[in-house]
Amino acid sequence: MEDDAEPDLDEVAQQDGVGFKVYRRRWFVLFVLCLLNCSNALLWLTFAPVADQTARYLGVSLDQVNWLSLVYMVVAIPLGFVTTWMLDTWGLRVSLILGSWLNMVGSFLRYVGTLKCLPPAVWGFPLLMCGQTLCAAAQPLVIFSPTKLAALWFPEHQRATANMIASMSNPLGLLFANIFSPLITGSAGNLPLLLGIYVIPASIVCLLATLGIRGSVPPSPPSASAETSNSEPFLQGIKLLLRNKQYMVLLLFFGTGIGVFTCFSSLLEQILCVRGYTNDFSGLCGALFIVFGIVGAAFLGLYVDRTKKFMEAAKINMSLSALACAALAVVSQMRDQKATVAAICSLFGFFGFSVFPVVMELSVECSYPVGEASSAGLIFISGAGAGDGWFVLHGLLLLRHRIPHKLQEAPGRGGGRPESGRGGGQSGERTRCHGGK
Repeated sequence: MEDDAEPDLDEVAQQDGVGFKVYRRRWFVLFVLCLLNCSNALLWLTFAPVADQTARYLGVSLDQVNWLSLVYMVVAIPLGFVTTWMLDTWGLRVSLILGSWLNMVGSFLRYVGTLKCLPPAVWGFPLLMCGQTLCAAAQPLVIFSPTKLAALWFPEHQRATANMIASMSNPLGLLFANIFSPLITGSAGNLPLLLGIYVIPASIVCLLATLGIRGSVPPSPPSASAETSNSEPFLQGIKLLLRNKQYMVLLLFFGTGIGVFTCFSSLLEQILCVRGYTNDFSGLCGALFIVFGIVGAAFLGLYVDRTKKFMEAAKINMSLSALACAALAVVSQMRDQKATVAAICSLFGFFGFSVFPVVMELSVECSYPVGEASSAGLIFISGAGAGDGWFVLHGLLLLRHRIPHKLQEAPGRGGGRPESGRGGGQSGERTRCHGGK
């Protein structure tokens, strides 16, 4: 097997005087995972930037449209445990191929659900939600994989960089959704065209994963840790994680952080609109949040690969992320502070997203010999649970303050007319944000 793979040999990585073979094929597997991660994130937030058009086209409420995004976090909790077991038991290849097929079939069902030429019993919101749920089921298989891929395919000096590249493809997909969904849909609300275009990358990555990924591991290990990798059984590994104090600290703080970032991405428009900021400015802040996060992750990933200062980098960045989050909570309540809000959103993304791959690597290191998928997956599951909790809290606060907000806004805007959400100017924009998206 090694003889057949020799043409694929890229280099011989030296570690403690021992040479380990590294194969060029690792970059193809990384590319497939990045494309799959980006496509799945694109399908996740497809409807958030065009919630109004989606609700009108399907004849449903905004709350139902919001469930198209929220279903990802709901599904992640029960399926997360199954995914960690699959990755550690069946391997990377099976998990990625299964995730790519769920992603493609789900995207196709979403498209079919918007075709009004079909009988009324077929097209509509139920079929669309069914497809979205399949895409949501693919997310844990995709998001839990970067640490596994980096540990099994990459040498020690490239692991953090590989983890960073694979992990940051997810927020890149969120950025594409915020840009292309409004651009393609337009004011006419051409939802079938939007979903049809989003089927294309899902189909391409499914083909690449099915035909191109030939094994879960390379012919020979790229590092000493990969050579001696022997994960604990799944249930025993979970028990070890729950007894590991260092890991539980990461689980508590970073899991909560994932929930905060998820809610921030989904609710930023609603947070800013009530203070008079336009939807375009909210979209700009969301883009800055993601772009600066990707830039920060690139710099930090290269830094920790060379210095191996994972602990120091995680502590500093998580502290700065907390300060940026607190500053945003204060500034977002002020009117006419566009420059300050945009700057703080950029800093929040720069420090918050950049620590993401570092913490994933740190969770693997501090939880050895537990499998990589289990250590990373449990943090994501806690993040999904925290995100659900933040969404529920936001809904309760919105329900409590909705009427006072409306009474406060009505006299000053729109000439004293009742706020129906259909008025022009800023009043209509702000009212629409009160109701949902």
